[in-house]
Amino acid sequence: MVHNFTKGRLVMPMIQFTIPFILANYLQLTYNAVDSIIVGHFLGPEALAAVGTSNPLMTLLIMLLRGTTLGTGVLIGTMFGAGDYPRLRKQISTALLAGAVCSLVLSLAVSTCASDILRLLHVDPSILPLASGYLRTISYGLIFTFLYNYLSSTMQALGDGKTPLIFLAISALTNIGGDLLLIVVFHLGVNGAAAATVLSEAFSCLLCMLYIRSHVPVLNLGKAWFVFDISVLRRTLQYGSVSAIQQATVQLGILGVQGAVNSLGVSTTAAFAAANRVDDFALIPTRSIANAMTSVIAQNWGARDRKRIRKAFAGGALTDIVYGALVGGLLFIAASRAMYLFTQDQKVVSEGEIYLRLICLMYTLPALTNAIQGFFRGVGDLKITLASSIVNMSIRFLTTFVLIVNVHMDIAAVPYGCLAGWLGMLVWEIPFLIWRFRKNNLPDP
Repeated sequence: MVHNFTKGRLVMPMIQFTIPFILANYLQLTYNAVDSIIVGHFLGPEALAAVGTSNPLMTLLIMLLRGTTLGTGVLIGTMFGAGDYPRLRKQISTALLAGAVCSLVLSLAVSTCASDILRLLHVDPSILPLASGYLRTISYGLIFTFLYNYLSSTMQALGDGKTPLIFLAISALTNIGGDLLLIVVFHLGVNGAAAATVLSEAFSCLLCMLYIRSHVPVLNLGKAWFVFDISVLRRTLQYGSVSAIQQATVQLGILGVQGAVNSLGVSTTAAFAAANRVDDFALIPTRSIANAMTSVIAQNWGARDRKRIRKAFAGGALTDIVYGALVGGLLFIAASRAMYLFTQDQKVVSEGEIYLRLICLMYTLPALTNAIQGFFRGVGDLKITLASSIVNMSIRFLTTFVLIVNVHMDIAAVPYGCLAGWLGMLVWEIPFLIWRFRKNNLPDP
């Protein structure tokens, strides 16, 4: 159901709107988490490390595509808030066609160069065949990943967060069943895990398209789905490319950290892969609150309602910070149990526990940075979000690299690197936030 956030109550509806974002993101992570759990238990630490080293690169590609959809979502939400429906329809169709072509090109490039790319990341030669096979297979599904994320982010920009969640839930169950069938029954190894993910993403994409065709009039474009407007494309690239580069910057920093961790051995690589899954699950709500803020603020930016923009930011930021503090305390207590979900290898569990018990103490920092990023995306100021992400990931990578290579620190170097990056990010973006709040006149969206 499409929801207009430019009228009526704001904070509580925004929090309610956040819940589908949170659940959807949890289900999205379930794809990779289930792969890791089943692979770790049925195929061993080497296979778990292979999946773990491939996932950051695959996530980079997904973030490039998802970044484009986030930037486009800002435009869609702004046009919807302003009531500009003819322009809205051209925006939707043009961005869809451009993104589909890009996803196919990326899929071809990765499937062709999988082994060479992983060698650049210093993947241990003993797991390179497994990792390259997994990466090659899962890259075939990039077109489905883009289509689902684009259609769901479009519905979310229009205020509908529940429908994409339902389809993603069905897809997640399909993915779990596919993992068990292809790995446990047919013994297809890590390639089976990748194939299950691709098939489940294709299924969620199909369900999303069928629903839009019959239940969402504003998105039921018919032949207009194939309208391609060059002038709209320029605007889309302006927003989408900056957002995509920002998402890619974050993931490139993670890839750099992954390369440094890989030098510490297979056990540490496996521990980092599993702990990252737990870390991602813990921080999903903070990112989801920020994404909901983006949609709400974008609509009110289009309606030019300064008061509601400020109220949305204040409510979202407070919710984000409180959650970060609560989940950090819970994870500190449950770190060991969380690691045992992925493996019974004591060395891997011990290293993962060190990582989690350090990183969870810092969760209020990413909660705050995510809220600020959500605000800037909503008002269309994507250059600031890009610059702050570059600051964050550059400091994070350099700090981690120095601690591992020069100080000879183990996996604990990664949380300290994250701390340095988040602090640098806040120092950079808070002055811009204050400037934006003090500004009297809103420019044209």
